[in-house]
Amino acid sequence: MNKITSFLLFSFLLSAFSTSSQSREILLAIVKIDGKWGYIDKNGKIAIKPQFEDAYPFQEGRARVRLGYNKYGYIDKSGNIVSNPQFEVGLLDSGDFQEGLARIKLGNKWGYIDKNGKIVIEPQFDYAYPFQEGLAAIKLGNVWGYIDKSGEIAINPQFYRAWDFQEGLASIQLGNVWGYIDKSGEIAINPQFEKAYPFQEGRARVRLGYKYGYIDKSGKVVIKPQFEDAGSFQEGLAQIKLGGKWGYINKTGKIAINPQFEDARVFQEGLARIKLGNKWGYIDKNGKIAINPQFEDARVFQEGLASIQLDGKYGFIDKNGNIVINPQFDYADDFN
Repeated sequence: MNKITSFLLFSFLLSAFSTSSQSREILLAIVKIDGKWGYIDKNGKIAIKPQFEDAYPFQEGRARVRLGYNKYGYIDKSGNIVSNPQFEVGLLDSGDFQEGLARIKLGNKWGYIDKNGKIVIEPQFDYAYPFQEGLAAIKLGNVWGYIDKSGEIAINPQFYRAWDFQEGLASIQLGNVWGYIDKSGEIAINPQFEKAYPFQEGRARVRLGYKYGYIDKSGKVVIKPQFEDAGSFQEGLAQIKLGGKWGYINKTGKIAINPQFEDARVFQEGLARIKLGNKWGYIDKNGKIAINPQFEDARVFQEGLASIQLDGKYGFIDKNGNIVINPQFDYADDFN
C-alpha cells in the first residue's frame, strides 16, 4: 500500500470515527425530583444527581444551573461546574449558549461569556438577546441595535424594539409599526405591520387589522391576514386559529389539517402535539391521530422521545406512544 493510499485510508477512518463519536453524543434531559433539578439519560438513569435549585436544557455542551438564590452558573455533561454560579439570570429564555456565547447579567447590565465562563463582552447593555447569525440585539437606554461577537456595534441603536436575525432578516419596530432590516442595518421590508415575527422556512408571520397572515422575504403578502392567531412554519406546516379552533396550513395558505383542536403546536420529527378537550396527544402531517390524547401535558419529540405527564408525574414516550421511561418525575423536559 503506497503512502498516498495509506494517508487517504487514515483520513477516511478518522472522519468516520469523528462522525461516529458525534452521533454517540450523550443526550440528557432535565428532571425535577423532590424539589431539586438534575439530568437523566435516554435510559431514564440519573446522569447528573438532582442538586440544583433550577436547571435548564443543555445547549452546545453547557447547561445553566442555579445554586443558591438567583445566581446562575454552567455545568458540562459530566456535571462538572465550568463557570461558578455568579450571574443574575432569571428569565426562561436567557443565559443559554448560542453560537459559542451566552448572555449574562451582572448588577443591572448584560454582557456575554464564552464556554469557559470568561467574560468576553463586558456587561454594559440594558438588555441583550442571544447571538443569532453572528449578531445579537442589544438595548442601550431606550433604543435597540446590534453588536457583533467582538462586542462592537454593528447596527446603531435606533429601534424601539428589535428581534433576532433569522434567514438573514430581523424584525424591528419604528414608531408603532414593524418591518425588517438586513445585516447591514438597511430597511429590507418597510415598517407597516402591527406585529412582525422572525422568518422561518421563507415565511414570516405578521399581523394586520388584528389578523395574522404571512409574507415572503420581498415583503409580499403571500397568505392574506385572516387568522385569529398563528404560529411559524416548521416542517412545511404552520398552526393557525380559526373560529376558536386550531388547525394547520401549508405554505400556499391552504388548510392542510382542519381547525378542530383546543390547542396545537409545531411539527417536530413528523409529529405535532395537539389538545382535544383537556388532554394532549399527537397527530401526523395528514392530521391523523398518531398518539391518542391522554396526557395532562406533553412536549415536542426530540431525538425520538417526548416528555409527557400522567397522574401528575412526568415520563417519556416513543413515537408509537409507548412509555419508555415511567412517569416518576415532578417535571421533565426535552433531551438535548
